[in-house]
Amino acid sequence: MPKAEISWKRTTPEGVRLQITVLHTGGRYRFFSREQRFDRWEPIEQPPIEDWIELLDAVQRRVQRRLLRPEQEQQVRQCIRERFPEQSV
Repeated sequence: MPKAEISWKRTTPEGVRLQITVLHTGGRYRFFSREQRFDRWEPIEQPPIEDWIELLDAVQRRVQRRLLRPEQEQQVRQCIRERFPEQSV
C-alpha cells in the first residue's frame, strides 16, 4: 500500500468489525473497508462523519510528528465542512 495511507478499525452499529483505510491521492481522500484480513478492499462511497473525524485525528497526530504537512489538516477540515455543513470542526 502507498505511504499516503491511514488505517484504523471500527465496529458498525450491527456489531461487525471493519478495517478502514484512507488513501490520499491527487488531492482526494478515498475510503475503503473490509471485514477480515484476506477480504477485498471495498470502496466506501459516502463515508460517515465518524470516519472523517477519525481521519482528522490521525492527520493531526501525523502533523505533530512532522510526517505530514500542516496544510493537510486544513484540507481535511475543509472536506468535512463541505460534506457535513451542520458539523462544527
